[in-house]
Amino acid sequence: MTGPGGGVAGLLLAAGGGSRFGGPKAVAELAGERLVDRGVRLLASGGCAPVVVVLGAAMVPVEGAVVVANPGWAAGMGSSLRAGLRALPGSARAVVVALADQPLVRPPAVRRLIEAFASGATVAVATYGGAPRNPVLLAREHFAEVAALAEGDVGARAFLRARPELLTPVPCDDVADPADVDTPEDLRRLGPP
Repeated sequence: MTGPGGGVAGLLLAAGGGSRFGGPKAVAELAGERLVDRGVRLLASGGCAPVVVVLGAAMVPVEGAVVVANPGWAAGMGSSLRAGLRALPGSARAVVVALADQPLVRPPAVRRLIEAFASGATVAVATYGGAPRNPVLLAREHFAEVAALAEGDVGARAFLRARPELLTPVPCDDVADPADVDTPEDLRRLGPP
């Protein structure tokens, strides 16, 4: 079945243990909403269907998403990305990958990536001040290579560095903020949006 994104699934990586944070960030709250739920809402509102969430350190129910357990979450984000890519339905022509610890990324950024895909991009990366960050859209034809290069805590970064000629930068400065939540202090600083 094709979702509003034209066969673009969403993949939220939310498996980490949050060593600097003091616990799994997925269940931390910003403005009364868990970061994992904000991430699911981001992807769904941006036009992704279905939305797959990879959990590990904290296995919790998540509304509106397919939850995938990554027992190897402690090995880093790469293992979660591989688990999430494996879980995507065959109907997914592309996926937008987002991180649970970037709660100020907003749906228009996801929509812009999907629009870039509809216009022919096979790898679209949100940029802020010209620098590539998240989220990232990957067409299905790249899933195997992305998974093969996803080791440790780098996620899709190794693939993006290895294949710069494929990248379509998508400026998102005006619609999103890629600020990471690494510590409880970061979360307090972000405050209610």
